[in-house]
Parts: sequence; structure tokens; C-alpha cells
Amino acid sequence: MKEARIQIVFVICFLAAWQILYQMQIFPELMFPSLKSVGSGLIDGFKNDGLMTYTLYSMSLIVKGLAIGIILAFVFSSIAVVSKIFHAIYHLVVSICDLLPGVALIPLAILWFGIGEATIIFIVVHSIIWPMSRSIMDGFNSVSKIYIESGRNIGLKGLSLVTGVYLPAAFTHVLSGMRVGWARAWRGLISVEMIFGTTGSGAGIGWFIFMKRTNVDIAGVFASLIVIIIIGIIIEYGVFHVIERNTVKKWGMAR
Repeated sequence: MKEARIQIVFVICFLAAWQILYQMQIFPELMFPSLKSVGSGLIDGFKNDGLMTYTLYSMSLIVKGLAIGIILAFVFSSIAVVSKIFHAIYHLVVSICDLLPGVALIPLAILWFGIGEATIIFIVVHSIIWPMSRSIMDGFNSVSKIYIESGRNIGLKGLSLVTGVYLPAAFTHVLSGMRVGWARAWRGLISVEMIFGTTGSGAGIGWFIFMKRTNVDIAGVFASLIVIIIIGIIIEYGVFHVIERNTVKKWGMAR
């Protein structure tokens, strides 16, 4: 509760500072709208501009990309921890691919998958799998040898050793990797949607931001950013904190 109060006070101070800067007219209103204008843009976005539809479409792509990325990261990292040859290869692949921005892969993705959801999901998966794999492998490498030997002594090996020893012992790193992957997924998705535009199935919040920017509706741009922030807060405190509280904190692995 103390942490929540500090955060609430910070948000109130931030909003007050925003409004004070607006009242001082240091920046042109076109660049720095008032809180009232942003609030009106948020309401108008949901009421008249279909912001909810754009948001839900983006969320559907994020969920698909997250599911694929998390599964692949866990599978490849698990194989890497039980096979030294695969570890050497996959560590190199992660080191290379993690440096490649998803936006730079859009031309290749269009050639491979065409203009559609598959291209966007590919970029989202690319944004997730490499940082998450790095976190998982770092976590697996930090597991104490005592735990590993104890698992082997009771007959665990291969996948059972990964799920029975490595995963619980390194779950703080796995959870951190999921957080990083979630953040990277949003960055990749918004970037692609702003460049890629619409697909045959619809358009996302990135395209909404692009349209608002084209129409010089900066209040609408800030409104869409607020939606992204709210979604992030809901996922952080409604999903990640719940998982953390019922796992690593309950196990005494984190404060």
C-alpha cells in the first residue's frame, strides 16, 4: 500500500506539472496539448474513432506472438541447457538475432509471408524470442550445481530435469525475460503497424497513432499512448505481479 501511495502521488505530481507547463505556454499548444484536450481525445477515440477496435486487434496479435515466442524461447533454451553443441549454436544465434531490429526485417517478412497478419506476428515473435531466450539461458546457467546433482540423483534427466530443477530455480530470470519480451513485443508491434498500415483482417493501435499524426491530432496521439500505458499497467500488476507473488516471492527467491 505504501508503494501504491507513492506511485499515485507521483502520477498526480506529473499531471500537475504537465498542466502547469501548458498554462505557462512554453511550447505551442499543437505540440503540447492540455490535459483536457488529451482527455477529450481519449473519449472521442473510443466513442467515434474506433480506438477500442484498433486496440483489441493489436492485443490479438500480441497474444498470438507472445504465445509463439514464449514457447519457442522455452523449448530452444531447454534444449540448449541439456546439449552443449546446441547451446553453442543457439547462443550465437541469439547474440546475432537480438541485435537485429524488427523493423529492418519487414521487407524480408513481406517477401516470405506476404502482406497480412503473419508478417506482423513474425516481427512480434522476433522481438520476443531472443531477449527471452537470453534471460532463460542466463537463469539456467546460474542454477547451483547442487540443485542439478540433486535432481540427477533422484532420476531426473533431459526435459524432466529442466522442468523439475532448472525452471523453478531460474524462474526469476524466466519472469524477467517474459517482462522484457512483453515490452519488446509492444515496441515491435507498434513500429510495424505504423509502417505496415492495415491488413486484410484490420488495423491496430499503431495505425491509429499514424493516422492521428497525419491529421496533426497530437491530443489523439497522446490519448492512444495513454491506452498503451494503461494496458501495460494492467498486465504488470494484474499478471506479472500475481505470478511473482505466487511463485518467486512465495518461494523466498525475491523480496
